[in-house]
Amino acid sequence: MSTLTGIDLPLGSPGGSVELLYDLYLGPEAPIDAAVFMLAPDRPRGGAAGGPKLLDVPGKQLDGPSFWSYVDNLATALGSTFDEDSFDAIHLQHLGFGATPALLKAFPEHPRIALVHGTDLLFAADHPTQREVLLRSARLADSIVVPTSAMADLVREMAPVGPDRIVRVPWGIPDRLLSDPPVRGPSARDSFRVLYAGRLTAEKGAAELIAAVSGLPDLTLCIAAPEHEFAALSATVDTAGVEYLGWFDREELWQAFARHDLLVVPSTTLEAFGLVAVEAQACGLPVVYQPVPGLTEVLGDSAARSDARSLADTVRSLQKDDAALADLRAAGSRNAARFPLSATAAELESLASQVRR
Repeated sequence: MSTLTGIDLPLGSPGGSVELLYDLYLGPEAPIDAAVFMLAPDRPRGGAAGGPKLLDVPGKQLDGPSFWSYVDNLATALGSTFDEDSFDAIHLQHLGFGATPALLKAFPEHPRIALVHGTDLLFAADHPTQREVLLRSARLADSIVVPTSAMADLVREMAPVGPDRIVRVPWGIPDRLLSDPPVRGPSARDSFRVLYAGRLTAEKGAAELIAAVSGLPDLTLCIAAPEHEFAALSATVDTAGVEYLGWFDREELWQAFARHDLLVVPSTTLEAFGLVAVEAQACGLPVVYQPVPGLTEVLGDSAARSDARSLADTVRSLQKDDAALADLRAAGSRNAARFPLSATAAELESLASQVRR
C-alpha cells in the first residue's frame, strides 16, 4: 500500500516529528513506500536524493483567517503536485498545523491515519485556531496513532474520540542503529561530559539544566541544539560555562552520543515518546530524565530519574560511580532494543490495511 504524507515545515527543520518522517518514509532504507512533501526553505538549498517534494507555499500562520488562506493555498499545491490515484492512504503527521487540514481538503476520499506528536497538543492548548484544527482532524481521521498511553489520555482530554479509534504504536529507531551502533571511545576522566541534545523550547528544561549542573567541578555540559535557539537561550541564561556543539545531523548525533558520558533529558512536561533518549541508549549512553508522562512509560527503570531539585546531586553521584553508569548502559541497550523502526512501520502498514475504504 502506497502512502502520501508530509509536514508543512521547511526542509532542514529540527524536531522529532521531522526525524520520524525521514526514518519512516524517506531515504533508501525507509520501510514505508510513500510520497512525501515539505515546504521549500527560505534559502534555496539542494535536496538530497530520495528527499521530499518541496512545495513553495508562503504565508504559514497559526491563527485566524490568514491560517485558513494558507491552508487553501497548500491544498491547491498538494492537488496539483500529487495524483490522487497514485496512493492508497494518507498519513497525517499531526492533528494540527497546516498540512493536516490541507491534506483533508485536497484528498477527502482517502483513508486517513493521524500520527500525534506532543507539539500538536501544546499548540492546540495555546492557539484557538489550532484547537479547532485538532478537533476537526480528530473527528475525520479513521485512526489516531499515539506512541504512548500518556498521549492517548491527553488526546481524549482534548477531543471527543472513542477509544476504538486511538491506537498505540510506539515510535522506533532505525534498525541499523540497533544492529551496528557507533563504537564508544574511552571516557576522558579528567572531565565528565554531560550532553543535552534537542530543541530549546521552554518545556524542554534546558535553562534549569544549565542552572543545576553548569560549573560543577570536573564536568563539561555540552548542548547540541539549533543555533538560533541557543542564541535566544543565551540572551536570557548565562551559558558561559556551556560547550555549544551546534546542531548535528542524525549520523553526527549518534557519533556524539559515543563521545559523552551521560545524556540528560530534563523535560518539564509530557513528552510524546523521547526518541533522542532511546537513540542515546542504543549508542551506549546512559540517560538521566525527569519523570514526566511519556518518558516514564518509554524509559522506566532503564534510565536514572531525577527532578530539577535533585539533578545536580544525581549527576554528581553518577560521575563518581562507574558501576552505576555501566548498569545504566546495559539497561539502556536492552530498552532500546524494544523499539525497532521496522516494528513501527509494520504496525502502521497493518493499520492502513484495516482502514482502507
